[in-house]
Amino acid sequence: MAFDKEKKFSAEADVLKVLGHPIRLKIVAGLCARECNVKHIWECLGLPQATVSQHLALLKNKGIIEGKRDGVEVHYSVTNEFAKRIINTI
Repeated sequence: MAFDKEKKFSAEADVLKVLGHPIRLKIVAGLCARECNVKHIWECLGLPQATVSQHLALLKNKGIIEGKRDGVEVHYSVTNEFAKRIINTI
């Protein structure tokens, strides 16, 4: 196996760090299956809305998910292809 001296893997390492938390991993796995709003996510996980919102904000800031506004609701989906491949692998 040859090592690529040019590739830094920093973006991939960032995604792996963020997905290293069980709650964020569950959120991304669920969003890979279907687009959801925050209320649906926290109801499914049985967690407080504030906790879910904090995890969603981190996932969004790292470019793993994206939110689309629909009236007063925001629907989230996974936009990062590397994250999708990780979820499909596990």
